[in-house]
Amino acid sequence: MNLRNVRDILNAEVLWGEELLDEVEVEYAFASDLMSDVLAFATPGSFLLTGLTNVQIVRTASMMDMPGVVFVRGKRPGSEALSLAENMRIPLLLSCKSMFESCGLLFVAGILPCKILQRRS
Repeated sequence: MNLRNVRDILNAEVLWGEELLDEVEVEYAFASDLMSDVLAFATPGSFLLTGLTNVQIVRTASMMDMPGVVFVRGKRPGSEALSLAENMRIPLLLSCKSMFESCGLLFVAGILPCKILQRRS
């Protein structure tokens, strides 16, 4: 599935990266408002759903090789995050749906959850 499909499923607004939506394929997603969880548990290459809007979201997505970010709950990132996403060519979408509903809709449509690696204690 590509990001254009994700946009349609979530009835999302494209904040940046409209021209990339057809070429960015996604199979896995990870949803969190804790960037430490994203860094520890997300599968590189999955796309991110979050309610956080600071510039660290874009940096984390870049570090984890995530092909895009969906901001949920109608949260809109600031201009610094938008500018960084443009520089890093990471599409940003905005959905007014909750994180729970967004994840459910994407799961039903065939997006898989990240394969979380079991950490040894």
